[in-house]
Amino acid sequence: MIAGVILSAGASRRMGTPKALLDYRGETFLGRLIRIVGQVGDPVIVVLGNHADEIGASVKVRATFAINPDPDRGQLSSLQTALQKLPRESEGFLFIPVDCPTVEEHTVRQLSDAFARRAPDTLFVIPRFGDKRGHPVFAARTIATELLQLPPTGQAREVVHRYVDRTIYVDVDDPGILTDIDDPTAYRQLLESAR
Repeated sequence: MIAGVILSAGASRRMGTPKALLDYRGETFLGRLIRIVGQVGDPVIVVLGNHADEIGASVKVRATFAINPDPDRGQLSSLQTALQKLPRESEGFLFIPVDCPTVEEHTVRQLSDAFARRAPDTLFVIPRFGDKRGHPVFAARTIATELLQLPPTGQAREVVHRYVDRTIYVDVDDPGILTDIDDPTAYRQLLESAR
């Protein structure tokens, strides 16, 4: 059993509107990710901060909400907020930012299968497209403690890089693992490619 974590606390300043509520193929970014992550993760923990009321009211599917009290500290603070709600029985967790909405369902299932089959000493399962790594990242339960101990100025990648030799990289046929929709130009390009 693993938990799913969707990081959606940012201010979306460059976009000018909450990224979680943008439409992609008839679903909001957040709604699509909750649906896809929910196929392999239970619970799905959505971290909110900026625009929390507006985003929370838009969610029509089952999710657990966690509020980052200081989202301007960055993405690590949101991940730490979610990990404080990690159920005791969870063997691990996956995490993905809300601005990565195009990852495909089959990719998440492929990663979940690899995580389930991993050797006991494997700590991470990370997708790779070409020579680039992306999201979602799957992590063993023991990693949660290390992430929670990082200082406010830290980054999750510090822990990921520490365990390269205990990481499985899964080659996937899905450029969506690299998608990062941060501004109106990127969003327009996404909509054009979706057509």
